[in-house]
Parts: sequence; C-alpha cells; structure tokens
Amino acid sequence: MAADDFARAAEERGYGSVFLPEHTHMPVSDAVPPALVAGVGLEDYRRCVDPLVALAAAAAVTERIFLGTGVALVAQHDPIVLAKQVATLDRLSGGRFVLGVGFGWNRAEAADHGVDFASRRAVAREKVLAMQALWSEDVAAYEGRYVHLPPSYAWPKPVQQPRVRILLGGASGPALFASVAEYADGWMPIGGAGVGAALAPLRRALEEAGRDPGALEVVPFGTVPDEGKLEHYASIGCTEVVLRIPSAPGPDMLRTLDEYTRFVGVH
Repeated sequence: MAADDFARAAEERGYGSVFLPEHTHMPVSDAVPPALVAGVGLEDYRRCVDPLVALAAAAAVTERIFLGTGVALVAQHDPIVLAKQVATLDRLSGGRFVLGVGFGWNRAEAADHGVDFASRRAVAREKVLAMQALWSEDVAAYEGRYVHLPPSYAWPKPVQQPRVRILLGGASGPALFASVAEYADGWMPIGGAGVGAALAPLRRALEEAGRDPGALEVVPFGTVPDEGKLEHYASIGCTEVVLRIPSAPGPDMLRTLDEYTRFVGVH
C-alpha cells in the first residue's frame, strides 16, 4: 500500500501518527538481522521506501497526523542535506514531523556509506548536533571529530524550534540514556519488554543533564496491541505507542487498521 494512501487512511481512523522505517539497501552479504521481530519478514527489510520522500507525499494529503521515521539511520546521511530535508518536510507538514533516530544493525550497509560500525553512535550524535545547529541558528557551525561545519547559512528552518521532535531507538542502558538526555526528546524502545524497569535510570539521566524528566517521551515501537499491554504502558508513563502494521496489499492493511481502531483514544 502506498505510504500516502496509508497515512490518509490512518488519519481518517483517528490514529495520531505514522512512522516509516529506513534501509537504503540490503547488502546480500549481511541481509539477515541478528534477530527478526515477530511478524516482520526479510522482504520487509529489503523493500523499504525512502521514508522522507514517502512522508512528504503523506504530508500533502493529511492535516493532523504526525509523520515520523522509525527509524532513520542518521549516521549514513550527509547531515547538511538531511537537515534541509527534515526542515523542508517539517515546514510542508506544518510542524508534524518526528525524527526517530536509530544506530543500525547492518555492518555492511553502514560500511557502504563509509561509516565505521564501531563508531556509528558517535557519528550519529555529531550529525544530529550539527543538524540542530542548522535548524535553530541563523549562522550555524559545528566542529567535532566526524562533522566539520564552518559558519553557514541554511534555510528553511523547521516550524518546530529549536529542533524537530527527536526520539532515539535502541536497547536500554547508560549509553543510550546519556544520548537521550543530551540531544533527544524521548526514547523509542522496540516492543516494550523491560521498559518499566528502565524508566527510573532514564529519568535520572535527564535530571543529571539538567533537564526536566517530566517532559520525557517514551514511545514503545512496533507493538502488537492488546488492552492489558496498552494499560500497562499508560500506567508506567509511556506517552504514545506505535502499533505494528504488517506490510501488505491495501485491503489487508486497511483491515488491520480497522481492527486496531478499538484501541484509538482509549487511553
């Protein structure tokens, strides 16, 4: 099903957001992820659309629904180009874009982009910080180990200021939580197992960084919903849940959207 048709259908049914994944390509030598999420097949990884182009099409046919990446592999992008793409999409959508950021699992994919896999988190961090400068400053600059941006002009600026909403994907732990505290607005764990136990150290990381833990967003991602699961997420302070919709022909995807509408607006 085309992404713009899907987003319009989701908005018509009262959903709050649509997220699309990213893989630029899938090298044959490294085509199997370390663990397949239940209900996600290898063909889903191999046949990803470009999320920014697809979400731009979705923005043109929707008015309310938030449009996000789940997740963008930022380390594999040129940050100056990506900053402009994100800012343009945020403006076209009226401030509805959400940048979900991931670090990636595919070593060969990263290598084809010139990214050392062991350094990908540090590379992604610098690229996000450089983009944040480009989004918020009339004369933007950034100097790091991996990113060198001399004082520069760059427009448009996104509607959201000082940055677009950023959610970091990844497994719980001190490194990820430090990253959320430094340059993101929330955490996007896949599935949701163990989220409750992780929230206290995540909130402490925000406090130690001088940020308000009450503003933290926690968005379990790729969830197969049931009433008890959603009640649990709401009770521990999750702010949104992204449901898993299997990739399929339009009638099948619409059938799943219709089935899940019983959960929309309940919490």
